[in-house]
Amino acid sequence: MSADSTPEPGIPGEAGTPDEPGTGGPGHRTTGRRRRPRAGRRGLLIAAWTAAGVLVLGGSGLGYVYFKLNGNIKSVDIDHVLGTDRPTKADNGSENILVLGSDTRSGANKRLGGGSDDGSARSDTAMIIHVYEGHKKASVVSIPRDTLIDRPECTDAQGGTHDAATGVMFNSAYTTGGAACAVKTVEAISGVRMDHYLEVDFSGFEKLIDELGGVDVTTTEDIKDPESHLDLKAGTHTLDGEQALGLVRTRHGVGDGSDLGRIQLQQAFIKALVNQVKDVGLFTSGKKLYDLADTATKAVTTDSGLGSLNSLMSFANGLKGISADNMHMVTMPVRYDPANANRVLVEKAKAQQVWTALQNDLPIPKSATEGNATGEAAGVVSSS
Repeated sequence: MSADSTPEPGIPGEAGTPDEPGTGGPGHRTTGRRRRPRAGRRGLLIAAWTAAGVLVLGGSGLGYVYFKLNGNIKSVDIDHVLGTDRPTKADNGSENILVLGSDTRSGANKRLGGGSDDGSARSDTAMIIHVYEGHKKASVVSIPRDTLIDRPECTDAQGGTHDAATGVMFNSAYTTGGAACAVKTVEAISGVRMDHYLEVDFSGFEKLIDELGGVDVTTTEDIKDPESHLDLKAGTHTLDGEQALGLVRTRHGVGDGSDLGRIQLQQAFIKALVNQVKDVGLFTSGKKLYDLADTATKAVTTDSGLGSLNSLMSFANGLKGISADNMHMVTMPVRYDPANANRVLVEKAKAQQVWTALQNDLPIPKSATEGNATGEAAGVVSSS
């Protein structure tokens, strides 16, 4: 059976480089006026959350359908690579999920990401999703890709080792050592154990939005960015996959052209997307649900703990009670780097308030998010 045929019985009715020109290479700071960074080669991983919501609707997936969807899922054994020298795992049922976007240049993503078809990949946006005890509320902490951090020594999934580095961009961790290095870097920065890992690429995100029938958003001002192929008048829109990808990639379209402003757009879009996924249950077509599940499972790469359809569905089932209204979304506290206006530095005291709250399964205090660099794009997009 193909994804386009009648479903089987049992189906019910996831400057983009560490070396951007003019920066002096990785970890080097330069002075000068803040330039407007390029929007190209950016993507988003919000589809991972959508994938989880969609999979809840798929039923037990018996027979061919189960094996087809199960075979779509790619996984990485992060726990084995990282070993036991990690932050303590919570014992109250709360969970932390690192969600990354991958803009690999191979295959279908070459058209979306630009650059050569060299198979390389970079992480665009990183989010820590903290699901509180009881799984009714969540906090989402975005980590700006342009944050200068100290990256720990790490081992990749193939067993290769990579030296520690100081003063490098956060997204260099994924470029250097893949998912395992990204997880180790986040745990080193935050002191918070990452229980799971989800990754989504450009093409998977675009296809999933199209399968959902688009996402409704309202813009409070015009957004026009030729580099991300986006031209929206102020008002309500149903964005298809290409438009949605353009929205979450845009830097020139709103605010000051920074990655921080783009994060605010992404966070607003996530809320609209989560609301939209709630309506998927209204579909009565088994084929529609199958196509959504097929696209979702192809779109994501997970840690090995979520590397089967049963595990991923069980995990997703634990998230379905979290509505957009119960998601608190913040950006890791940062300030602009005085030596390089295109980079940001961690506001360590305020960031520690965020990490302490997550470690103790508590709400993030308002004081942690006041007075930080923001990128000036708040309120531009809302769910319709």
